[in-house]
Amino acid sequence: MSLPATSGISLKPVHYRQILDKLPATGWFEIHPENFMGNGGPPHHYLHAICEHYPLSMHGVGMSLGSAHGIDKQHLQALVELVKRYQPAQVSEHLAWSHYNNVFLNDLLPLPYHEESLAIVSDNIQRVQEALGRNILIENPSSYLDFNNSTLSEPEFLTELTRRTGCGLLLDVNNIYVSCTNLGLDPHYYIKGVPLAAVGEIHLAGHSVQQVDGMEIRIDDHGSVVKEDVWALHEHVLQRAARRLPVMIEWDTDVPTLPILLAEGTRANDIANCVLAPMRTEVF
Repeated sequence: MSLPATSGISLKPVHYRQILDKLPATGWFEIHPENFMGNGGPPHHYLHAICEHYPLSMHGVGMSLGSAHGIDKQHLQALVELVKRYQPAQVSEHLAWSHYNNVFLNDLLPLPYHEESLAIVSDNIQRVQEALGRNILIENPSSYLDFNNSTLSEPEFLTELTRRTGCGLLLDVNNIYVSCTNLGLDPHYYIKGVPLAAVGEIHLAGHSVQQVDGMEIRIDDHGSVVKEDVWALHEHVLQRAARRLPVMIEWDTDVPTLPILLAEGTRANDIANCVLAPMRTEVF
């Protein structure tokens, strides 16, 4: 099974019953596997029922691929069992770290981009892929600071990860916009440096704007509609990729009603139709 090259949305408990009652027109659903690593209960009851009608993508938040202490064996085994149980069309994880010396942090923390971290992340990705028996996608993070000891740009780092491990990329367009705006970079130049042929999924989400010490900072909080500048950047990505891709609408805080989520997904499909239809006309 492959993930449909159309829009999907986050699967949230508040929508379980409505989804099963209405079977809304969305291409697929995405979950955080950490929310389903228990053995039973209502979450599994509803997930099994929903998976009878829709493809599933699993987007991890706790594997800590950037950890110098390696992958937590218990967490990896729990993911392996969950993937065997549900056979998702796609599995992805963040380029981040969240544990060190058996201390686990409830956050996705950044890492410097240099040869040492590249070797660590590559090794951890390989371990996950070998355990799962499949390649995974790696998501670019949202950034709020630069490391002085980085010797590679983020696009260069991601490109080398795909070369060394065979992993794909989950291109979070909102994260690109947030990071580039916060760090004074050009998001179009960033996208030019990413191997778009390796992209297997796109994420879109809302973000907030805050004032910190007189500076405007954009926070990747997944708590609102996608901003217009992010939609425009998404259109640019599709123009460069010249192909349809699965596009997921992330919304994790202040979760709205199901129709609002579905409307964001519809807009993503409309943009793809608008961008890619003229290209098909030119080819044929």
